Amino acid sequence: MDTVVEFRHITKRFPGIIANNDISLSIRKGEILAILGENGAGKSTLMSMLFGMQTPDEGEILIRGKKEHISSPLVANDLNIGMVHQHFMLVENQSITENIIMGIEPKKRYLGLFPYVDVQSSNEKVRELSKHYRLEVNPEDIIEDLPVSTRQRVEILKMLYRNAEILIFDEPSAVLTPQEIESLLGIIKNLRESGKTIILITHKLDEIKKIADRCAILCKGKLVGVLDVPSTTTQEMSALMVGRDVSLTLTSTEHTQGAEVLRVEDLTVETNDHIRKVDKVSFSLHSGEVLAIAGVAGNGQVEIADAIAGLLPVKEGSIFLDGQEITTHTVRQRIEAGVAYIPEDRHSVGLVLDFPLRENLCLKQYYQEPYSNSRGVLQQQQMDALATELISAFDIRSGSGAATLARSMSGGNQQKAIIAREINLQANVLMFVQPTRGLDVGAIETIHKKIDELRAQGKAILLISLELDEIMELADTILVLYNGRTQTIKSASTMTKLEVGEYMMGVHVEKA
Repeated sequence: MDTVVEFRHITKRFPGIIANNDISLSIRKGEILAILGENGAGKSTLMSMLFGMQTPDEGEILIRGKKEHISSPLVANDLNIGMVHQHFMLVENQSITENIIMGIEPKKRYLGLFPYVDVQSSNEKVRELSKHYRLEVNPEDIIEDLPVSTRQRVEILKMLYRNAEILIFDEPSAVLTPQEIESLLGIIKNLRESGKTIILITHKLDEIKKIADRCAILCKGKLVGVLDVPSTTTQEMSALMVGRDVSLTLTSTEHTQGAEVLRVEDLTVETNDHIRKVDKVSFSLHSGEVLAIAGVAGNGQVEIADAIAGLLPVKEGSIFLDGQEITTHTVRQRIEAGVAYIPEDRHSVGLVLDFPLRENLCLKQYYQEPYSNSRGVLQQQQMDALATELISAFDIRSGSGAATLARSMSGGNQQKAIIAREINLQANVLMFVQPTRGLDVGAIETIHKKIDELRAQGKAILLISLELDEIMELADTILVLYNGRTQTIKSASTMTKLEVGEYMMGVHVEKA
């Protein structure tokens, strides 16, 4: 099989960290190669050099046997290399076609004089391309009106429109539901069958087992193995990736449920344009309990958490914390009353990306002693001490320690920072929304153990996850939502994964 990409002795350094350390790797034409590694292991850095967003400090990259200096994404496009980024690069208020042709717009002249962009012929080309690769989209749809899975199809079509032959996918399933993931894996297989070479950056071992031919494993910037996937177990891959054996199942700590801590009564939440997202949902959460809310994305789970945290107004209903109503409390009042929140969107809600890690880890305590004195002056030394403690305790990989800008960190390490900050609040109620999204198996194991420990300490935990395996593993009680309404609330021990899935799809399961 022909080698289409070859990395020779690639090294890339950033302040305080070697992201890639002397990596040599060949990629074959027409294969699916998975790049596997912990958060901050250097996977995205290596691929960003192939796509021209970074340049190596040492080493060389060969494309189809010829040494190339890939100085920008435009050069990569000319070499038929495309990339779908973890965070999509789309203009929200433009159509699918306008996003796809941006920068290479086909022009015509009106009356032979006045140039204009020929959107109509582009619409037809995009429509044909989407049908050919089974990526059906309506070229005239506006991006802001589209679900995440369709936006991802647009990113793939952007590559194919530019005749990309080498396709890089960076964490492509991180924001998709289980059903959408299956669809995406089918799309990637179709692309391989049409002769494309696929490079897949992912943490998800089960996805690698389903579609990859080989996997290259990075650990702390070094290439530690290249394995044939069909003959390798997920346990072997995870051990190489993390540098130790990883338990893929949790042994739950003994715990008892105590008094009611949070009560939600007939909660109704609407969007600004009066679309009802949560419809009269009621539940109780007790100390020492993990209550998981399951549902297909967009069925109201996140809106429930946002309403409890104070980020969304409550249309109807009441929220009680330790017997006191907090329905109209401000966000800060809820935090001080004992509510911690790990949000779904770490960029818009979880972090201030242009702040250093130090400030982000202290965002909810900065105005209190010892982080601020009686005159309201921030105490940098105390903030540094807290940051250093949390960086160590939660293994947050950051090039410049507490001074590292949040924006410069990998997605997984940004997530660890949010979880560290919220757990450090010592709140009685912790809401985890998609807590392990974008995390590697080692970090997932750590977070699951931490949730189990918090439950054993008597904390009340509300877990919202699209990962059914995660819900089945951690939950004591499962509430299933469909179209914003409660389908069922049952003890997790009485439900199977199949039953939960059926409730999620709106299929009511009646027991004889």
